[in-house]
Amino acid sequence: MQIFRSACPYDCPDTCGLLIHVDEGKAVKVEGDPEHPFTRGTLCPKMNHYERTVHSPRRIETPLLRTGPKGSGEFTPIGWDEAIAHIQSKWQSIIAQYGAEAILPYSYAGSMGQIQRNAGHPFFYSLGASQLERTICSPAKGVGYGAVMGSTMAPHPSEVQDSDFIILWGIHALATSIHSLHDIKIAKERGAKVWLIDTYQTGTAQVADKTIVIRPGTDGALALGIMHVIARDNLIDRDFINTSVLGYEELAAKILPDYSPEVVSEITGIAASVIEELARLYAAARAPFITLGSGMSRYGNGAMTIRTITCLPALVGAWAKKGGGLLASISTGSAFDSSRVTREDFLERPTRSINMNQIGEALNELSDPPIKSLYVYVSNPAIVAPDQNRVLQGLAREDLFTVVHERFMTDTALYADIVLPATTSLEHSDLYRAYGHYCMQRCQPVIEPVGQAKSNWDVFCLLAAAMGIDKPFFKQSADELLDSILANPSPWLANAPVDKLNAGLPMELPLPEGYKTKFHTPSGKIEILNTREKEALPRYTQPYGDPADFWLINSPDIRLLNSSFNERADLTQSNKMLLQMNAADAGKLDLQDGQLVIAYNERGQAAYQLKITDKVPAGVVVAEGVWWLEHTVSRRSSNALTSQRLTDRGRGSTFYDVKVNVRASGERTDQC
Repeated sequence: MQIFRSACPYDCPDTCGLLIHVDEGKAVKVEGDPEHPFTRGTLCPKMNHYERTVHSPRRIETPLLRTGPKGSGEFTPIGWDEAIAHIQSKWQSIIAQYGAEAILPYSYAGSMGQIQRNAGHPFFYSLGASQLERTICSPAKGVGYGAVMGSTMAPHPSEVQDSDFIILWGIHALATSIHSLHDIKIAKERGAKVWLIDTYQTGTAQVADKTIVIRPGTDGALALGIMHVIARDNLIDRDFINTSVLGYEELAAKILPDYSPEVVSEITGIAASVIEELARLYAAARAPFITLGSGMSRYGNGAMTIRTITCLPALVGAWAKKGGGLLASISTGSAFDSSRVTREDFLERPTRSINMNQIGEALNELSDPPIKSLYVYVSNPAIVAPDQNRVLQGLAREDLFTVVHERFMTDTALYADIVLPATTSLEHSDLYRAYGHYCMQRCQPVIEPVGQAKSNWDVFCLLAAAMGIDKPFFKQSADELLDSILANPSPWLANAPVDKLNAGLPMELPLPEGYKTKFHTPSGKIEILNTREKEALPRYTQPYGDPADFWLINSPDIRLLNSSFNERADLTQSNKMLLQMNAADAGKLDLQDGQLVIAYNERGQAAYQLKITDKVPAGVVVAEGVWWLEHTVSRRSSNALTSQRLTDRGRGSTFYDVKVNVRASGERTDQC
């Protein structure tokens, strides 16, 4: 038995350190690395048995060629040489007739490794293919934060330990950032109070002293209401504002008078007295700290909402206080030159860009040229992309040549012409950086590839050779590429213990002295007033909504991460695709607990088992998890209901900005 270090590769801010137990060439146990500075030996339920994913009997182990109708799952095994030759022939024919822009890659964050996640960029740039706007997660969050704080560094996550008043705003930490709760627990032991603000009472409410349930898409109004009270009652930190804030006076004079607690109560559904109480507690705190989730950025007003909330700490000088501030997301991208992987310089001329949230529209409507080939890796658009019916309609096109590089037969892979077997993170080299802490980790393969699986990097090197792209770049190994990156470190990385990184240990990037009050904006101050923005001051703007009765919140499931882990029976058998609803709403519709119901709108419908609960407010329904269609009753999941509309800034997804109607299906069921 040997034990190796590794890191969780999935799209989660925590990027856990792992210890992999290997016996006779197989991973037999996965546990948390107690020496990881942030995750400290704890794993979420999903990764506790990662070896079951790695050695699942459902793994694809050989290239496959479609033999039946698209979506049927009828394939025959072929060899790698035949698969690459088939792709080469199809692509050369498409390029000859339509041009390379008729080929589109589709990928996101099925792996967060810097090599394997980005391996396709240099290839598709060299090919001259269409580009993909990878904005499905929360770009509006980054834009909103940046409008106020520029590139200012986020607080170290342990900063919250010294806070006395913590707001968990729109974050289901129990499902999406479990290790942050360790630091919050320490703060609570030291006397801190925790308030949770969300659209329903999530499981994270168990760690909160008080939970505020807010109407979907109205968080920006609440932030303005809090600031109204702070300004009205002169609870501001005048010294901090004078030295470090640009635009407070303009905000106080032009915007805040319109957002009294009474007005904000009408918008948000929160009692005016609660808004007053929250504002006073926040202003009176010695070191108030806000942890900001991403869900509220997935509305049509997402960027403006984040921008508005980000202004709050400036009014009370939270940044200058130990334990105070706001944590939205941690960026470590500047630690190394990512262009050494992505190689934008390989793009010889500008090519069109297609937003990944609008893949349904692009596959069905785009012309000049149409998309004639789709190459999917580290993503599952049939399940994760909005407006699912349109996506599936596009994937079903017989004239669309689709290649899917995957570990499992996902719903997208079912529509592929060629399926290529992919490695897991235990079978290839990579470098991982987090967006919830400042640690990085370099990982080596700890087992041989399962079957004939190949990594993204290795496949793109094969495709480059097949397509006549004769660049030395594609003739190096992933480790050689990593070595070249680390041999040319940024000033930030150069000051870090890179020897730990090369030894496979988790390495924490050093933070500059006084970094919390070094505001990286053009003015050098926190910019509440930003004249570079279309609107110079933040304000409340309404979400899109839909002409239907209920807001649909498609929230994270604690056992599923996006569409990942659906292949694991131990994680899906005990779960059901539920629709949670308030008892009063269920009574009005004459619906019963456990009943099969249909949620529907103009885009589609999906079947759920109804769960009546007091944790969901009136006018809201909640569906947790992103489910493969095999686990659904109606062969449609929640994304059959979501929209391809984009956010106000950042061109991000609006998954939460959707409304539905609900009706009985005429059946009851114990399985969904």
